[in-house]
Amino acid sequence: MVSSEARIVAAAIAVFTTLAGIFVALHGLVFDKVAVLNYGVLTILVGVASFAVMLMPMPEDGP
Repeated sequence: MVSSEARIVAAAIAVFTTLAGIFVALHGLVFDKVAVLNYGVLTILVGVASFAVMLMPMPEDGP
């Protein structure tokens, strides 16, 4: 039970990381900063992937 709660907290952090990545990517688009845009997109990808991995059911979770 404790490990699933920790994964839920990590998934919530991943969501906020994704939101920050969206903000950074938009900032890069508006001010024509290619490097900032690339890092924002990378942050979005990492956040979404982390969110998906953290919420997958694990065998030790049980019914």
